[in-house]
Amino acid sequence: MLNLLAGLICIYALTCVKVVYGQNEKGERFLCTAVPIDKDTSCPVQSLPVQSASVQEEELRNTVMQLRETILQQKETIVNHLGTIKELTSKLSRCESDSEAFRKMNKDTMDDVPKDPNDTIDVLGKTMQSLKDRLENLEQQQMRANISGASFPNELRNLLQRRLEDLEIQLLKKVNELEEEKSQLYNETVAHHQRTDSTLNSLMNRISELEKGGAGFKSPENFKISLPLRTNYLFGQVKKSLPEMYAFTICMWLKSGSSPGIGTPFSYGVPGQANEIVLIEWGHNPIELLINDKVAQLPLSLSDGRWHHICITWTTRDGLWEAYQDGQRLGSGENLAPWHPIKQGGVLILGQEQDVVGGRFDATQAFVGELSHFNIWDRVLRSTDIIAMSNCSSYIPGNVVAWTDSNIEVFGGASKWPLELCEDRLFDN
Repeated sequence: MLNLLAGLICIYALTCVKVVYGQNEKGERFLCTAVPIDKDTSCPVQSLPVQSASVQEEELRNTVMQLRETILQQKETIVNHLGTIKELTSKLSRCESDSEAFRKMNKDTMDDVPKDPNDTIDVLGKTMQSLKDRLENLEQQQMRANISGASFPNELRNLLQRRLEDLEIQLLKKVNELEEEKSQLYNETVAHHQRTDSTLNSLMNRISELEKGGAGFKSPENFKISLPLRTNYLFGQVKKSLPEMYAFTICMWLKSGSSPGIGTPFSYGVPGQANEIVLIEWGHNPIELLINDKVAQLPLSLSDGRWHHICITWTTRDGLWEAYQDGQRLGSGENLAPWHPIKQGGVLILGQEQDVVGGRFDATQAFVGELSHFNIWDRVLRSTDIIAMSNCSSYIPGNVVAWTDSNIEVFGGASKWPLELCEDRLFDN
């Protein structure tokens, strides 16, 4: 019932106005409202002023301008960030190429370098494309907001700004890591080059030393004995006794300029046979090898005052012998004391010929000059070994008598001197 009365009152109120939804010439609007029964039914509602259309359009225009300025600022920010990202991408590409070159030079140091930095750049590029799409959506939303007059939220702009800052931080971090790795690889490469250069310099110095010394091999016992006078009291003696031998090789370096004949470089005598093994050049006779007082003439020439390397081999089987001078085999023969074993327990003298074991030297048969590297083996050496020793590219100490300072004694004024044999030989030549 009350509702019905309220409706009737409303109809009455509507009749007291000229236009319900319209507005009069003064720019006023009229509203309909319910009035209680016991109240005055005259129109109680005060008319409200309405803003003019020009004011409303001005507000909308200002809103559109603000949104456009915001979009332009966002576009400018995005362009700046895109430029930064392109610059960082180029740095990443350069770092990648440098890292690839250093990885090839020193592979072991590249375990921590990214396998393909382009993957990271591609991901960042896709992310930037996504942000660009979102910016386009943002512009569309702004356009719609301009039309509707609604305010535009700042959430997307703030999110985009934070996202761009994060990407920039990630790129800078990645660039710094690659720069550090590049610097580390450069330092390691420099250190490697320095070690290589040091090794090469050492090798070059060693090669220079070898070239200055012929082939440059140095014996572990670099000394010589000097017998400057033709007397019967200057000599050297090998303290080690020889065993029984059925073959031998005797090698030495000698230098003599005496005439006539160089004398006796060495002699080995045993009880009952003073000429068990003798090498001698006496008077105007050729150089002779005596074994058990049997003689073979050797085609050697040693009296030119220069260093020469000589080797003599012999075997009891058929009395075969060979004579080498400076690595060349100059003579050979047989029937030199065949089937005779070299006896043990004798005395080995350097520089004198023995008429009795260990003594009764003859000055006319004495060696005048210098001797070094006197070695004896109980076998026949290969010709390649003899050649290697003669050109100073190898040294093989004798297994019966080795040239060592402790094995050699000197008497009567003979002396020992230091010797760089190959250097002296080169100087002589």
